[in-house]
Amino acid sequence: MSFAMSEEIREEFMAGVHVGVLAVADGGRGPLTTPVWYLYEPGGEVRFTTGKKSRKVKLLKQAGRFALCVQDEAPPYKYVTVEGPVTAIAAADLNRDVRPLAYRYLGQEAGEQHVQSIGGEAAADDEVVVRMRPERWYSADYG
Repeated sequence: MSFAMSEEIREEFMAGVHVGVLAVADGGRGPLTTPVWYLYEPGGEVRFTTGKKSRKVKLLKQAGRFALCVQDEAPPYKYVTVEGPVTAIAAADLNRDVRPLAYRYLGQEAGEQHVQSIGGEAAADDEVVVRMRPERWYSADYG
């Protein structure tokens, strides 16, 4: 009996609002794993923003790929993990990249408060958007 999700269901689940856990190789150590807010539309790329001087960016440039796991922590348990190459690490745009993530995870009012708390109009100056093209998918739905 397989618990793997169909392509359509796993992509729909991945497109939902979940905090992702990023995993990227870190030399002779275990992988760096850290939570991230992300965006995904079925058939598209995974996108997230992070500080351009962060350890994540350094490791992503070295490794050239990463994995992202998203899950539903309440029964029936579900998860999707996607892995693939970094397709871009580029300067983030406030309205294209930073605000949509804040609004997605916090709603418009709290999202805007978050944007203001990290620098307002200058919030994107220190941020990059990371993009990944999914190549490998792993999933389970125990429902």
